[in-house]
Amino acid sequence: MSERTIRPRDRDAILQSLSAGVVPRRGLQYIQVGRAGEVKALLQDLDRVADGGGAVRFIIGEYGSGKTFFQQLIRMAALEKNLVTMHADFNPDRRLHGSNGQARSLYAELTRNMATRSSPEGGAIGAVVEKFISATMDVARQNDTNVPAEMRRRMSNLSELVGGFDFAHVIEAYWRGFQEGNADLQEAAIRWLRGEYSTKTEARQDLGVRTIVDDANVYDQIKLLSRFVVLAGYSGLYVVLDEAVNLYKLTSTQARTSNYEQLLRIVNDALQGSVEHLGFMVAGTPEFLTDTRRGVYSYEALQSRLSENRYLGAGLTDYSGPVIRLASLTPEELYVLLTRLLAVYGPDERGHLLLPDEAVTAFMRHSSERIGSDYFRTPRTTIRAFVQLLAVLQQNPGTRWTDIIGSIEVVPDKDESTAIVGISDDGDELATFRL
Repeated sequence: MSERTIRPRDRDAILQSLSAGVVPRRGLQYIQVGRAGEVKALLQDLDRVADGGGAVRFIIGEYGSGKTFFQQLIRMAALEKNLVTMHADFNPDRRLHGSNGQARSLYAELTRNMATRSSPEGGAIGAVVEKFISATMDVARQNDTNVPAEMRRRMSNLSELVGGFDFAHVIEAYWRGFQEGNADLQEAAIRWLRGEYSTKTEARQDLGVRTIVDDANVYDQIKLLSRFVVLAGYSGLYVVLDEAVNLYKLTSTQARTSNYEQLLRIVNDALQGSVEHLGFMVAGTPEFLTDTRRGVYSYEALQSRLSENRYLGAGLTDYSGPVIRLASLTPEELYVLLTRLLAVYGPDERGHLLLPDEAVTAFMRHSSERIGSDYFRTPRTTIRAFVQLLAVLQQNPGTRWTDIIGSIEVVPDKDESTAIVGISDDGDELATFRL
């Protein structure tokens, strides 16, 4: 890769994000290496969703192993396949099930992050609605029918799902607002679709509907969206959920069980073919999945569905099941990754790369001595240190890499910071969550 093959905007996004230890939102194609089997399996999922099926995957890996990077990469691939994507992180206020608005908060975050190929940064729900209305107006014009009647005909299959009638009514309200130049009515419709109404009374006053998105119907609303985006001309909906370890860390047994029940609904629907054009990816740590006391495996029905192939041994892989464990990077793959980062950083003022090949090898040896084999399984710490090394060399011309590498302190990222955030659903203890 030469300097000319990457745009400055992508370069800045990559370097700023990686130096802070977070996943860049742009330019992932320049630094993706390895994990070809995992990527191929997820691309097949995307094709299945686009063909009208359902899919669910649990991406399992340690902190810093690349789960978020992997999710972002697949999300970009989904956009290229004309899918609509939504993504959100689980946190204390965002869960699949809750009694105080936590599930509605998760849904609101998902819809705020709704993205399409033309709006990859999110905020695309208004554009999706307008694309549906535009397509409906074209059909009505061709068939010489009125738009409301054509709209109801096209959305008739939504009535099969929970909340489908009110969903269709809200879409019609948006169209009326468009026709009448009523921006308030359009905004009210978008608010309802985003799950931002907290009371049914307010929604009835603004839109004439009797339901809102609440903690009890979030998954049903996502299924409605998956059908609606297809009516708008997209291939399906792909939902990405990260930081599922925060479900594992819920101290209330009842709260954990309720959230795992929602996961079971998603798994059953996807594996049994009960959903159309809808896929899920859920990322978590090994304990989130396999801990039989608090993890997903503590819920027997989920454990039976997510148990991994018993015949897998050393060096064997199976990507046919719903669980994918992220394989460790090999030394060769990590070397390729670091050399790509070096190319992304670009040359110095003399037109030379900041480090020669032997420096990359020396840096890897140094990291291995400081961290051990973990730097293959969880490369985030090593990548961050490497980008910071390049920053020092670029900003201090004349500095020799041999004088710096030996003094670099590469500290494993334990990711153990927590915060006390509130009373559990049982009302008798506090819950801790990873920041």
